[in-house]
Amino acid sequence: MTSDTSPSLADALAAGTVVLDGGMSNQLESAGHDLSDELWSARLLAERPEAVAEAHLAYFRAGASVAITASYQATFEGFGKRGIGRAEAARLLARSVDLARTAARQAADAGVRRPLWVAASVGPYGAMLADGSEYRGRYGLGVAELERFHRPRIETLAAAAPDVLALETVPDADEAAALLRAVRGLGVPAWLSYTVDGRRTRAGQPLEEAFALAADAEEVIAVGVNCCAPGDVGPAVEIAARVTGKPVVAYPNSGEGWDAGARAWRGGATFGAAQVTAWREAGARLIGGCCRVGPESIGEIARTLDAA
Repeated sequence: MTSDTSPSLADALAAGTVVLDGGMSNQLESAGHDLSDELWSARLLAERPEAVAEAHLAYFRAGASVAITASYQATFEGFGKRGIGRAEAARLLARSVDLARTAARQAADAGVRRPLWVAASVGPYGAMLADGSEYRGRYGLGVAELERFHRPRIETLAAAAPDVLALETVPDADEAAALLRAVRGLGVPAWLSYTVDGRRTRAGQPLEEAFALAADAEEVIAVGVNCCAPGDVGPAVEIAARVTGKPVVAYPNSGEGWDAGARAWRGGATFGAAQVTAWREAGARLIGGCCRVGPESIGEIARTLDAA
């Protein structure tokens, strides 16, 4: 757990490598929770908050030093579709940060002595649509419209005092521009992480152009990729480091493919802890896993990085 004497996450990244957690949804599903609802893991913020804290704790125990909150799919609009008003939605967004903090305290009580940080997840517009469009981008909205969508949630999460905002699984450089505008002046650092297909965003923009948007953003302490195939990480890390000069964040999926129509994962896993040393050599400083990467894999990543 961070304290007044703990380094900031930015300082920790400047000094070395930090281990992220893995997928929230797969950890909750492995504990027997049904996430077939459009709100996905965000539904449990209201119905089973203790389960969310337990999932965070499992990752801290495994070796992660950063917990990403269960707010990826938590939006005012998404909650509104379920009849949850804005005041209650704001409370649930803040709860996502509090639950990760609770897990950090529990981990410290259990003997974890390293600094632990909380990253408030800000998923893309497509996550609210729950139709797989976060893997396509190009929603038909302009930068100003996307900023208006993201700003209230970002301001609510920032008010809950996370250590960092995780602008994650961004498929489109236009949405990245909107997110960067929305975090400006809030006083909370952020990382920007695209979901990619090869050397391009999911919407088709070259990664050089996409990462360049964050190069001069003072709020951004790391840039990189997540929710992508493990094989796409290495080239993206090199591009991100070269274009921005910032520490790079990398947390891919297991390598299985998401079937949006069936809402199921297909294929086999290709992600192994041995890959992370090459990513670190290319500039990655914040490394973990996304969908289908669980505590066991995060523990392997932590041990591999410690040994390297």
